[in-house]
Amino acid sequence: MSAQPRKVVHPDIKPENTPQLASRYLDVPNMPWEPTKFAGIRIKVLYSDDSGMTTALFKLDPGAVVPLHEHTALEQTFMLEGILEDHEGACGPGQFVWRPAGNRHEAVAPNGAVILGFFLKPNRFARGERFFTEDGQP
Repeated sequence: MSAQPRKVVHPDIKPENTPQLASRYLDVPNMPWEPTKFAGIRIKVLYSDDSGMTTALFKLDPGAVVPLHEHTALEQTFMLEGILEDHEGACGPGQFVWRPAGNRHEAVAPNGAVILGFFLKPNRFARGERFFTEDGQP
């Protein structure tokens, strides 16, 4: 049985890209885990831009704490390993949690965790720590 021909709806869309529009492939397993400013938390930044939009893998050691912070835009977290918990609940492997702008929490990984996080803008930390921002930015 052969595939049925499909009707082209947008003939202007072709599988050709300029270098600026080319796909970016990352060899994530061979990327090093980089330390963060928070004890027991390492990161692999998969995507980041000047606005603070970031996609990253985080590895949290057992007992690691993400200090009290406020999400300044939508934040999404997909759990790959372990458990991440806060005062509102817990999220385990294969589970997903999202938080709207304005959400405030402190999270802990009691037994360690690996998470995939998506941020639209940098978080605001209660004690002024900077994470996903340059030291000179507010």
